[in-house]
Amino acid sequence: MEEIQSLIGGFAVALSWFNVALMLAGISLGVLIGVLPGLGGANGVAILLPLTFTMAQQPGGATSAIILLSCIYWGALFGGAITSILFNIPGEPWSVATTFDGYPLAQKGRAGAALTAAFSSSFVGALVAVILITFISPVIAKFALRFGPPEFFSVYLLTFCAFVGMSKGAPFKTVAAMMSGFALAAVGIDTVTGQLRLTFDIPELLKGFDFLIAVIGLFGIGEILLTIEEGLEFKGTRAKLDMKVVIETWKELPRYWRTSVRASFVGCMMGIVPGGATPASFMSYGLAKKMSKDGELFGTGMVEGVVAPETAAHAAGTSALLPMLTLGVPGSPTAAVLLGGLLIWGLQPGPLLFTEQKDFVWGLIASMYLGNIVGLIVVLTCVPLFAAILRVPFSIIAPVILVICAIGAYTVHNSMFDVWLMVAFGVLGYVFKKLDYPMAPLVLALVLGDRAEDSFRQSMLGSGGDLSVFFANGLVGTITGLSLLLLFWPLISQGIALLRDRHGNGGK
Repeated sequence: MEEIQSLIGGFAVALSWFNVALMLAGISLGVLIGVLPGLGGANGVAILLPLTFTMAQQPGGATSAIILLSCIYWGALFGGAITSILFNIPGEPWSVATTFDGYPLAQKGRAGAALTAAFSSSFVGALVAVILITFISPVIAKFALRFGPPEFFSVYLLTFCAFVGMSKGAPFKTVAAMMSGFALAAVGIDTVTGQLRLTFDIPELLKGFDFLIAVIGLFGIGEILLTIEEGLEFKGTRAKLDMKVVIETWKELPRYWRTSVRASFVGCMMGIVPGGATPASFMSYGLAKKMSKDGELFGTGMVEGVVAPETAAHAAGTSALLPMLTLGVPGSPTAAVLLGGLLIWGLQPGPLLFTEQKDFVWGLIASMYLGNIVGLIVVLTCVPLFAAILRVPFSIIAPVILVICAIGAYTVHNSMFDVWLMVAFGVLGYVFKKLDYPMAPLVLALVLGDRAEDSFRQSMLGSGGDLSVFFANGLVGTITGLSLLLLFWPLISQGIALLRDRHGNGGK
């Protein structure tokens, strides 16, 4: 098969000594980021993105750069489980469900079994998602080559509406965050008319807000400010993993194969649509609790209760890269940051990437296989080391991260204006967190706002201003219809619940 041949070529690219060294460095940095509450995959990738600028300008450097960033992401996925199980502190939002049974297992003296189950399940979930990406991505990419501006706009619309329809929080807050992102994306020169928009006579804003400055501030500074305010104290269980515990846990895991299959399916589904790893982990945990014969014991320290959320979270986190690569639409905040990286390096994510940058795409996919193997080995062997980092006072770690953020922002244009802009975005991110407004829709709108606007205006120019172009054929009509359904889903679901209540009261 063509995909197998391309994948073999990808392994040849990914297996250079330099790229393998980047995998090790990326996984180690990622686990460190995942272990530290207040950071996270998206934050870590955003903060370290400037490190790849010089690397990406070298021949083949973009592949090395994306391998480094993606391995940081996978490392963070692994690392979040360590704090959840040993300290009952979720290092990542998607690790919250892991605390339900992981921490009780650690308190029972089975921390090693809980960690082994978490890491092994994460590996399985990511592996299933990478296999899906390997064989489905080329098919979607070939299909997407037939897309015109109306189809691309309908896909962008579907992404935006999916965030509204599938949001766990208040839909109003999601829409408000997204509108803020659209407003920020509109700053600068209009690409069609050449007029200035929202620049307020500030020369530095002529090119608009740099995506990188915004994400470093929103994710990095914002999270650090919040973590400093909360004054986290780390108290937890010490852990030591030896081969005997690992092998005994591996012997136990096959009995939960149904849970793994179900969690992988849930994770891949939630990753491809912009549901994300957090709802995937909760949904998978809930399904496992409901369908397991030991469901009543969930929450008391069940290995199955660790397998379900970890498998789903990694499957979702990895499969979120599928729509990013094939359609240029990120399926998660971290994928949005990676998408921004690709744009900064001069690459255009989407269907043409598979034909114009084959080495890049297949090198990245091959690195997903290798990165997960490297990640599993690193976390199984270095748990005590990473857990010990949590005992370093956050008052020492926080200033180091702030300095790294400031250097990263300054190096974008060698301008102090960007550093102050980063601080402003950091305050905005802090306010968003305090008011419980989601930042993912803001970042998504900031990344895709220009592209969605261009597709919409091209569609309008081509159709003479006729909005029916978004229902002109079965494909674009279906996607647009699904988008509108998701947009109004919060109202529809409330209406259905109201009718059920009335029906229930009437029956009494």
